[in-house]
Amino acid sequence: MESDVIFKALDDFAIELPSWGFANTGTRFGKFIQEAAATTTEEKLADAGQVHAFTGCCPTVAMHVKWDFPCDKATAAKYGVAIGSINPNLFEDQIYKHGSLANPDAEVRAAALQHLIDSVEIARRMGSRDLSLWFADGSNFPGTANIRQRRTWFKEGLKAMHARLDPDQRILLEYKPFEPAFYHTDIADWGMSLLLARAAGPQARVLVDTGHHYQAQNIEQIVAWLLSENMLGGFHFNDRRYADDDLTLGSIDPYQVFRIFHEIRHFEWETGTRVDIAYMVDQSHNLKPKIEEMIQTATMAQELFTKAALVDHGKLAHYQSHAVLIDAEECLKNAFATDVRPAIREWRKSKGLAEAPLEAFRASGYLERATRERAERNRFSVSSYA
Repeated sequence: MESDVIFKALDDFAIELPSWGFANTGTRFGKFIQEAAATTTEEKLADAGQVHAFTGCCPTVAMHVKWDFPCDKATAAKYGVAIGSINPNLFEDQIYKHGSLANPDAEVRAAALQHLIDSVEIARRMGSRDLSLWFADGSNFPGTANIRQRRTWFKEGLKAMHARLDPDQRILLEYKPFEPAFYHTDIADWGMSLLLARAAGPQARVLVDTGHHYQAQNIEQIVAWLLSENMLGGFHFNDRRYADDDLTLGSIDPYQVFRIFHEIRHFEWETGTRVDIAYMVDQSHNLKPKIEEMIQTATMAQELFTKAALVDHGKLAHYQSHAVLIDAEECLKNAFATDVRPAIREWRKSKGLAEAPLEAFRASGYLERATRERAERNRFSVSSYA
């Protein structure tokens, strides 16, 4: 019976990989080059295809408009994946020094809006439903920006973008409390994101990045509220020790990710409906081998999702309604403590997948081939970066 629950959960679960997670990326202080890192969009898709081939749960790849296009659906299909969410870039160009949709210069705001509209068209051509929006807009010093006016500009810009969506497309609006804006960020928390999403239109939802919160913030409570408001659209999963650390999923606090998945599954049990949520990874790694790290993340996501599926919701609801605190808590702890790995291995066998994805990938020889083919280009990027 338990294995049936796990098999169904695994059949239902998919998590999207980020194209940028396979390329050489770094921090504001620099980056460490990996010889096997992807150097082209096609190589990113090829690497993502490896993760999906060995885990069976990563069928789509999030694409970054500025870094990944031109691209086409056929190239993705060649490697067994599809184009997923489309991510505009409104933070890298010099014109965005003082913001994008909230820039005090009307010409810059118009350029930012045009980029968003162009991104909608790219998503249409790629067959992508979700446009994932993150804005670096904000200010670093008190008194240097009209916070209320900037909010109005955001509402206007997002409404204009929303008007260009196809009926099946969505805006997923991310938030972040700080960085690179350290005095105020225009979309700093889930409440601001929710209000702006509602102002944009009915096809806009909130995107929760698990790294974009202050220390000790109760993310699963935010998830519960967004579920109740029918405004939870998706996740960018990663882990963190301090802030937006972009660490491997579950490397610091796997119980938190389990609790997030539990809130979603408990809501679905209570309402009898399946929630339409886009699960996505948002991680970039200087130190860990990139494909192996993504396999780590994907398999950990499978484990935590299936553990959440094992919670006995009927018992939990009974204990909650009678304030039986210890037994209610044990419902979660017992599910989290369950070793689901044997059942996941059986599920993989039933799908024709390798039982141990990381070991199977290492034995495939793909990393060695990629290193031989890409090493020179990546070594050149070291000197060009300096």
